[in-house]
Amino acid sequence: MRFGNVHGYGKAIVQALLDHVLNIASLHQRRVGYLVYSRYCAYGYKGPTSVNVRAFRSFLRICHSRLVPDQVKCFQPAPPRRAHYPEGLPSSSSLHRPPASPAASLPSTCRLPQSFVSFPATRPETTTTMNVLKLQRKYPQFPQNEIFGLSDAFRKLDIDEKGYVDEATAIKATQQSERQPYDVVRQALKEVDLDSSRRVELEDYVALIAKLRESSPAQKRMSTGPGGGTGASIVAQATGGMGHSSKSSIGKIHVQGSNANVTHTINEDERTEFTRHINAVLAGDADIGSRLPFPTDTFEMFDECKDGLVLAKLINDSVADTIDERVLNRPKNKKQLNAFQMTENNNIVIESSKGIGLSVVNIGSGDIIEGREHLILGLIWQIIRRGLLSKIDIKLHPELYRLLEDDETLEQFLRLPPEQILLRWFNYHLKAAGWNRRVNNFSSDIKDGENYTVLLAQIGSEYGATRAPLQTRDLHQRAEEILQTADNMGCRKFLTPSSLVAGNPKLNLAFVANLFNTHPALDPITEEEKLEVEDFDAEGEREARVFTLWLNSLDVQPAVQSFFDDLRDGTVLLQAYDKVIKGSVNWRHVNKPPAHGGEMLRFKAVENTNYAIELGKQNRFSLVGVQGADITDGQRTLTLGLVWQLMRRDITVTLSTLAQRLGKKEITDSEMVKWANDMSRKGGKSSAIRSFKDPSIGTGVFLLDVLSGMKSSYVDYDLVTPGHTDDDAYLNAKLSISIARKMGATIWLVPEDICQIRSRLVTTFIGSLMATAEKQGL
Repeated sequence: MRFGNVHGYGKAIVQALLDHVLNIASLHQRRVGYLVYSRYCAYGYKGPTSVNVRAFRSFLRICHSRLVPDQVKCFQPAPPRRAHYPEGLPSSSSLHRPPASPAASLPSTCRLPQSFVSFPATRPETTTTMNVLKLQRKYPQFPQNEIFGLSDAFRKLDIDEKGYVDEATAIKATQQSERQPYDVVRQALKEVDLDSSRRVELEDYVALIAKLRESSPAQKRMSTGPGGGTGASIVAQATGGMGHSSKSSIGKIHVQGSNANVTHTINEDERTEFTRHINAVLAGDADIGSRLPFPTDTFEMFDECKDGLVLAKLINDSVADTIDERVLNRPKNKKQLNAFQMTENNNIVIESSKGIGLSVVNIGSGDIIEGREHLILGLIWQIIRRGLLSKIDIKLHPELYRLLEDDETLEQFLRLPPEQILLRWFNYHLKAAGWNRRVNNFSSDIKDGENYTVLLAQIGSEYGATRAPLQTRDLHQRAEEILQTADNMGCRKFLTPSSLVAGNPKLNLAFVANLFNTHPALDPITEEEKLEVEDFDAEGEREARVFTLWLNSLDVQPAVQSFFDDLRDGTVLLQAYDKVIKGSVNWRHVNKPPAHGGEMLRFKAVENTNYAIELGKQNRFSLVGVQGADITDGQRTLTLGLVWQLMRRDITVTLSTLAQRLGKKEITDSEMVKWANDMSRKGGKSSAIRSFKDPSIGTGVFLLDVLSGMKSSYVDYDLVTPGHTDDDAYLNAKLSISIARKMGATIWLVPEDICQIRSRLVTTFIGSLMATAEKQGL
């Protein structure tokens, strides 16, 4: 059939065919299609046209090729061609949504054949042909038959016929079809201009193939790494050998930052060892076990972290029960999570990271979804480090009492950060072995392997550990022998020979922490010593933990490790004042800590804390009878009271917009209680409280009712218990914390704080929910 005789089809069948295709097209495509069709109706096919007529002819060619001769005969011929239609354009020519059932309105004499009605919903051949013609003009390097082949390959990937695939599917399929390494394909896809949804459509897929087949920047930036594998560009840095002739190299991978002018460096050993750790601790997990193990020599691990599940599971491995996994979004029916679901999961990851004391100042949910390698690797390291160091606790290891030095009290010892306790433990065993060297860091002092050799020989003699590696002069060979000894002890983890010799501080810290956790090799304490450990004053410990997390979230320097001791000189308190109440501190009146380190002179410290008390009184804090010397002397109750009022002010500052809307200077506790009760009623619940000390808070149900009032879809009441037993109340409290974090709220407390109705901490919970509701317009 010739195009000149196209009117033999009749206006009705052309309208039906076009509407059927346009019914699943984009808004722009619908408008273009109707423009072409309206011109066809008004002027006839050879009248005034638009640039899309060629595509329309191709569309009709496909229509004709799909109809068998017997079916063609049943169509009502169109009326004779004329310059215009007196009755005007058909209603379907308007630039609006096409008819819901275009074929249904046609007369029976021109009913669409069943073969047409049963076309695939989202990728009919007509659309494919038009796409191919468009793509051939944009990518002339591909012949038409090859673009048809790429289109068919894409349709096979798009098994749900959605018109797009996710990045992981595109990368893995292209990796196989183009025989390119994962990281090369991944880099090429980064250079493709995807939209904010990060979906790969047909045009994006062809652009990816085009970049891989040309001498693209993706391939130019990829080179062969030290192990012979292909990866991102590797820079080898030679390091000396402490008097020995051997040298080692450590791979550094350069990745592009948020723009073309910024690059970040990733340590290849860290990426490899952290990936191995994830593979080990998450193996067999019900949700992500099937995705493991992740390759240790590619960037695939970063892509696997995008949906938040891997990071959430890793957090729970490091600090158990931090996240209630019942609130996590999981893929269903083998379908990937959408961007909104991934954002919710990553909200939980970010807010839970804050809740266990990690620094997430420069990372957000979007950074994880975009696969920002340096940010994700930094977060993974913090999570792993938190888990390793959390076990260096006198409650878990009372035998740490053995590390106290002469005239040192237990309280003084416990002020030390975990890293310093690890070094103390390391040196304790070096001294016991009669070795004259000591370690002061996790880098230069241990990279020659001598101290490691003596340590392992001292604590691992039953596993056959000896000092034999000291006889090996080649540092790399010595490092391998040391790690083989560790392997015999069941604790070869985190370190490689190259990272040991290079003195990588992160990996050495992780190795030593794991060594302590598996082989502390300290003598048990006596009954008398045990009484001293058990009688240790832990007054205000739980509140101090929350306040420490809050102060560190303000990015005070140095970070708070020991709450009461680190506040003694007043500098951290004054930084917190200045961040919460902008410009409140005159820094010319503040004594600075000694530049060389060490403690500030007492009279200078008292001057600072007196200034902190004065600022509190100026801001109407309740500080009757409190003096700066009380803070400097570490009076626990008074210090906790001051910091609580400062944290409470931070909450009211955050809620200042809401206060202004209500015509208030600040939000009071009674107004926060009223808001919580109103939100519970909004969710259709009758639960209410009279104050933040109300006993009903302890069941956890009321907080869940408040959350349901904010977003009812977030609370599954099939998971909620009455909360009458301690276990049930704990489950409710844990659920409420994770749901709040899923909404994006910053929550500092732990489930026990809710169950035990710690009113100050419950106040921070409700305050954070109010701030989140105000921000999101709930």
